[in-house]
Amino acid sequence: MDAKKILEARKQAEKAVAEMSDGELKVKAFEVILNHLLGGFQTLPREQVEQEHRAPPTRQGKAPKEAGPAKSATSRILVLRDEGFFNTQRTIAEVREELKAHGWHYPLTALSGRLQGLVQKRNLRRERATQGKKKVWKYSNP
Repeated sequence: MDAKKILEARKQAEKAVAEMSDGELKVKAFEVILNHLLGGFQTLPREQVEQEHRAPPTRQGKAPKEAGPAKSATSRILVLRDEGFFNTQRTIAEVREELKAHGWHYPLTALSGRLQGLVQKRNLRRERATQGKKKVWKYSNP
């Protein structure tokens, strides 16, 4: 294929996507049209290219992900949160016991940093509380 035909195909592809907004869809549409032109096909209508290579729909709201079972301590704590466990304030010991009830066994030392990270990301809230003569942190929904 000579340079003149390639240049002509590129111009036709650019013209076909000229009215599209910049983004991944426009780039992909350009690639598809150019490949068809270089392969000997006639130009495709822009609507057909947009339909064939439509961007996936974006998520609205915070629907739970369908990624499979939780495997990390952090994701397992978030499972408890989603189940409503943190609707009332809970100590780290209560969190550990609830994780055990689900079959997930962790030492307290492994949970303290994870809980603090979730607080920093604003997935949980923590408050200082007095329990007997001790002062403890209690975790709850934000």
